[in-house]
Amino acid sequence: MKLATLKDSTRDGQLIVVSRDLMRFADAREVAGTLQAALDDWSTIAPQLARIGERLEAGSEPSQSFDPRLVHSPLPRAYQWADGSAYVNHVELVRKARNAEMPRTFYTDPLMYQGGSDSFLAPRDPILAADEKYGIDMEGEVAVIVDDVPMGATPDQALNAIRLVVLVNDVSLRGLIPDELGKGFGFFQSKPSSAFSPVAVTTDELGDAWKDGKIHLPLLVSLNGIPFGRANAGVDMTFDFGQLISHAAKTRPLTAGSIIGSGTVSNKRDGGPGRPIAEGGDGYSCIAEIRMIETIEHGGPKTPYLHFGDRVRIEMNDGHGASIFGAIEQTVERHDGEKRQ
Repeated sequence: MKLATLKDSTRDGQLIVVSRDLMRFADAREVAGTLQAALDDWSTIAPQLARIGERLEAGSEPSQSFDPRLVHSPLPRAYQWADGSAYVNHVELVRKARNAEMPRTFYTDPLMYQGGSDSFLAPRDPILAADEKYGIDMEGEVAVIVDDVPMGATPDQALNAIRLVVLVNDVSLRGLIPDELGKGFGFFQSKPSSAFSPVAVTTDELGDAWKDGKIHLPLLVSLNGIPFGRANAGVDMTFDFGQLISHAAKTRPLTAGSIIGSGTVSNKRDGGPGRPIAEGGDGYSCIAEIRMIETIEHGGPKTPYLHFGDRVRIEMNDGHGASIFGAIEQTVERHDGEKRQ
């Protein structure tokens, strides 16, 4: 089942069911007005949504053409957005570039930060920033949306709470991060609104690619139309989603609709930290990684962070080359101080 949220005059939009080929959608308001409402009573609502999906695939449900430009992120806002760092290769590179030691606990205990969840970007909304000097970067990730998770849930219990899977552009302002972390109190200004894929999917839509709490498919990232990354989300993921959710729920329950992110998808290849696609490698899911490798190998970075006008695309295809979630496509724009949705 594939679900999306159509933009309307409300903050939380209108829930729709999307066809598997992402070409058509059906109104789901007779079942649930919003995705959050569906998640709040998933055991009752999900089967009804699935029946709409079956009729949509059979051509017997009234439908309209699906346009990803007209949707929000599946949850335009959420009760919780907690992002992990499950790909330890990414963390290793960050610390090595700073000549910082890699604590051994990073291999046994996930890193996680609590992000802002009150204003997600739609998948075709611009990335707004006041200044390029902030070091604007994309971060291609995978995330899951969960049902209620009790405090102290085991990884197996946590896996059973996963209801939907999405892609993420976890935008980072790299130039602001060092001073914020230097205060010893975590990210805030350096982590602006994230964007999510047009469509959220149930794990059965992923087929054999979903196993061991991971998606075993490449995450395709491009910059200005040029392939930038194709790291496999199922490779080098030190902590699976069951472990990440369990970590988040160690000392508190999670409410239905909470989103847990994987962190930047990152692969090690050929005994090293990875190579650009142009050199035969799998590339990177963020600019910071290639800058780290340039720093390690050449003493300093060469690749710039994002400029105003740059275009970012994040997508994942199935084994037949068909888009699963639709694409996050965003242009970097200067924030002009005016209120924008």
